Amino acid sequence: MTDPSFEQVAGMSPEAEDPDLVRARAGDEAAFGRLVAPLRRELHGHCYRMLGSPHDADDALQEALLRAWRGVGRYAGRGPLRSWLYTIATRTCLDAVETRRRRALPVDLGPSSDQAVLGVARTEVAWLGPYPDTGITAGPLGPHARYEQREAVELAFVAALQHLPGNQRAALLLFDVLGYSVAEIAAMMATSATSVNSALARARRIVAERVPALSQQQTLRDIGDARLREVVTAFAAAFERRDMDALLALLTEDVTWSMPPLAEWYAGLDAVTDFAAEVPLGICPSWRSLPTSANGQPAVAFYLGDDRTKAHHGWSITVLTLRGERVAGITSFVGADHFTRFALPVSVAEEAGARAAR
Repeated sequence: MTDPSFEQVAGMSPEAEDPDLVRARAGDEAAFGRLVAPLRRELHGHCYRMLGSPHDADDALQEALLRAWRGVGRYAGRGPLRSWLYTIATRTCLDAVETRRRRALPVDLGPSSDQAVLGVARTEVAWLGPYPDTGITAGPLGPHARYEQREAVELAFVAALQHLPGNQRAALLLFDVLGYSVAEIAAMMATSATSVNSALARARRIVAERVPALSQQQTLRDIGDARLREVVTAFAAAFERRDMDALLALLTEDVTWSMPPLAEWYAGLDAVTDFAAEVPLGICPSWRSLPTSANGQPAVAFYLGDDRTKAHHGWSITVLTLRGERVAGITSFVGADHFTRFALPVSVAEEAGARAAR
C-alpha cells in the first residue's frame, strides 16, 4: 500500500512545529530518532496486534520507521506526529498481512487430542508468539478507546484478530483500541467511512464469537495481586515437585493445554491429566521455574534439566488464562528463543541444595 503525503490524513488539528521536526526535515537522522523514540513502544504493540508475532512486529516497525524517515520531508505537520506514524505503521502491517500467513494456535489446526501424544514441532506453521508485558503501554491510548492496552494484547484477543482480513484488523484496532474516529481511519487507510464502518461491524462480530466476555484484566483485578501470586506460585511448584494432585487442584474442568509449535492440544481435565502424567510430570526429569508475565497475563518461564543437580535450560514461556481463581487455559510457547525477548536467562544453574549435597 502506498504511504500518503501525510497532509492527506485529514481532519486533525495543527500542532506546534517541533525543532527536531525541522531538523529531521533537513536530514538530521538523530533528530528524527528523538521524535519517534517516545512512540516506539506503542507502535511496536500495534504491529504485534496486527501481525501476531513479536518478530514480525520488529520487522514491520523497522520498515515503518524507515518509510517515515524517507517521507519526513513531505510531512507538513498539519496533523499529530503520532497519527502520521500510526498511518505508516498500519499500512506497513497491511502490506505484511497480504504476503504472510496468518498466525495460528494449535486450536486453529484441528480437534484436541484425547490422550498424550509426543508430537514434533510443526515448523511449516506460522505460530502466534507471546508478547512480553514490558512492551505494553498502560491504559487506553485514546479518549474513545473501548479496550485497555493490556486487554488488547491478551492471547484470546490477538488470536481472534488473526481470523480477520487485514482491513478489518486495522479498523478494529484503530477505532476500538486506539480511539481514532471513523473519518480519521478512512483517511489513514485511504478508504471511505462506509467501508470502515462495514469492516468494524464484521470484525466486532467475529471477535465477540472468539473472545470471552470477561477479559483477563477484569479477572485479575477480581482475584487481587496477593491471591494471583499464590496461584502462579502453586502452579510452578506443582511442576517442580512433580505433584499431580496439586496441579489438578488448580485447574478448571474444561481446562485446555496447548504447546506451540506442537500441533497437539488437550481439552478437559481428563485429557490434560493424561498428558501431564505422561509427559511433563512423567518423562521430563526435572523442572525449575521463574515467574514472568506475557500478553497482560500471568506466566511462568519453565526450565528443563536432566536432574536437579544439573543446569536447567529454557523450555517454555507458559501463559496462564484464569477463570476465577483457577487455571482455564495453559499455553506453553515452547522454545528457548522466547527467553531472550523476555529478558530471562536461557538457562539456570543447578539448585544450591544439590551443589551442597555433593
